[in-house]
Amino acid sequence: MTTETFIPSARAAADDIARVADGTHQGNADRDVGRIVRPRQPDDAPESPGSDYARLSRRIADAGLLRPRPGYYAARIAIVLAVYAVAWAAVMAVAGSWWVVALAPVMAVVFAQTALLAHDVAHRQVFRTRRASEVAGWIAGNLGIGMSYGWWMDKHTRHHANPNHEDRDPDVAPDLLVWSQRQARSSRGLARVIGRCQAILFIPLLTLEAVNLRVSSVRALVRPGIRHRRLEAALLAVHLIGYVSVLFTVLPWAHALMFIAVHQVVFGLYLGGTFAPNHKGMPTFTGTDKLDFLRRQVLTSRDVTGGPFLDAAMGGLNYQIEHHLFPSMPTANLPRARPIVRAYCAELGLPYQESRLLASYRMALAHLHRAGAPLRSRH
Repeated sequence: MTTETFIPSARAAADDIARVADGTHQGNADRDVGRIVRPRQPDDAPESPGSDYARLSRRIADAGLLRPRPGYYAARIAIVLAVYAVAWAAVMAVAGSWWVVALAPVMAVVFAQTALLAHDVAHRQVFRTRRASEVAGWIAGNLGIGMSYGWWMDKHTRHHANPNHEDRDPDVAPDLLVWSQRQARSSRGLARVIGRCQAILFIPLLTLEAVNLRVSSVRALVRPGIRHRRLEAALLAVHLIGYVSVLFTVLPWAHALMFIAVHQVVFGLYLGGTFAPNHKGMPTFTGTDKLDFLRRQVLTSRDVTGGPFLDAAMGGLNYQIEHHLFPSMPTANLPRARPIVRAYCAELGLPYQESRLLASYRMALAHLHRAGAPLRSRH
């Protein structure tokens, strides 16, 4: 079965994911790279899959996991703001020395953590009202890291509605990479060239992700469609002009250029490396595929295990299955939701995929290699 094949049931999807995980699909490149919890389908499985999510939601709500966590977010916001200020103060303190370049990766981590906080804001995990979320999003996104909050929120909302859907999820659009053999066969231009060796180029391309976010933000804001477009554009301009002005004012131009290069490269790697393990290498769907909400989210997502440090580094996005099922659940509650969701999937005979971080990258890269196969076979 190829990644673009129609998956008519949870059992068929389970078989497809299991083959990818254990290496029996397309050779042994992916052997032992993930762990699938795929128990036998119970004889008394509910015939109406549409009600499955409602039952899971009641269990999650009964556990109190959908309640706001204002204390957690107050502390997290305070920490991010403090480290953001300290990082810029440190840049000022060592200005004139090449040691300032060593602070560029630190600044990249700060920017990435700010972006992860903006992600939670967009899902109304931090503030429950739209207005408060928008204001916080503009501050963290446009002003803090130079990314249009409105553009990113629209894109991310469409991703959540149809994860890994080739026609509806912008994260698997064949703009530069191809995510299935179907896309490879119909690809044109640069995607056709890069797709031949995209597994090799994927991580190097992540170094450009920060630049891509800025370019995409500007392109979105010069066209109608984004709410409060002028305000977002003004805040974005303040960030970009302020960022460049401060660095070239306090640093020698060579130091400033090196700082910017290292900062943006590491920032792109961090963000791309955080989001890539969550869906890449999981099945993709097309317009004819029909799955209910629960299965659509579980079958296309992967949890990444690794302990508290990984939880903090990835902003809780390593609990991707739980996050996609309950996007407004505070990040701090996702680890507690995991055993509930995992057990419920076991009851339904629904595959629940989890793997270590490096294993998830191996799966993603192997998937990209398979997806580009039609392009290599013609040359």
